[in-house]
Amino acid sequence: MKKIRKAVIPVAGLGTRFLPATKSIPKEMLTIVDRPTIQYIVEEVVASGIEEVILITSDGKSAIENHFDYNFELDTILKEKNKDELREELARTSSLIEIVSVRQKKPLGLGHAIWMARNVIGDEPFLVLLGDDLVRSEKPCCRQMLDLYEQVGESIVAIQRVPMEQTCQYGIVEGEALDIERTFKVSRMVEKPAPGTSDSDMAIIGRYLLMPEIFEILGTTTPGHGGEIQLTDALQALSRQRGMYAYEFTGRRYDAGDKLGYLKAIVDVAMSHPTLGEPFRQHLADICPSGCKTHQP
Repeated sequence: MKKIRKAVIPVAGLGTRFLPATKSIPKEMLTIVDRPTIQYIVEEVVASGIEEVILITSDGKSAIENHFDYNFELDTILKEKNKDELREELARTSSLIEIVSVRQKKPLGLGHAIWMARNVIGDEPFLVLLGDDLVRSEKPCCRQMLDLYEQVGESIVAIQRVPMEQTCQYGIVEGEALDIERTFKVSRMVEKPAPGTSDSDMAIIGRYLLMPEIFEILGTTTPGHGGEIQLTDALQALSRQRGMYAYEFTGRRYDAGDKLGYLKAIVDVAMSHPTLGEPFRQHLADICPSGCKTHQP
């Protein structure tokens, strides 16, 4: 069984759900308390033991690469002003992990974005994390998946339970529960099923562990709606070819590419922040003394 050393993070999307805020700023660089969203994603990868990140970027995303790079001018200014703590924090960020960038020249879908990493990944299994899917958990979600991989040795998709009326918003997994806790053998995948066409509430989130055969499948996948190469179609084919597992991770997941999900993520992170947490919780209590449902701005 090959060790998983690399993670792909697609960050080429336009972030239209956050316009006008994302007109000139990548959505992945929107701040959650004191760090951009993408840093939380990369830190999860690092905490899981991954050695290299491949960013799938597009035009206008250079701020993401710059964020993880060393800035000599800024470091010099901070040094002159004796801002040692800030220098240490920036040094930590720029040395988190080895990062490679690959440009996706045309917006041809998530499947195509992952396919763009084929030459960097080679013949190795790898992780995929969506750049705006934030998971808060005691053990990193990726680490949970890697631990399961050591038992099953095949592709894994992370899932969460969603209300049945929301299944039409997700890729949905159908499968049989196994003796391994929180684990299912995938029998079928459906992308945003119409109401009544699936009785499963297991929704795929932005964490995948994939075998390298996915690249060959993606390379021959016919573009679907909007001319995009859909990842779910390729995952279904991979599951038939080699088998696939779904894992119901432990933790809280936020879609930080959605306005409400982004706000929820900010509140969660702020409430547990080592220096801001206590005063922020007090602020919430002050403005919502009877519960936030009754609060009026």
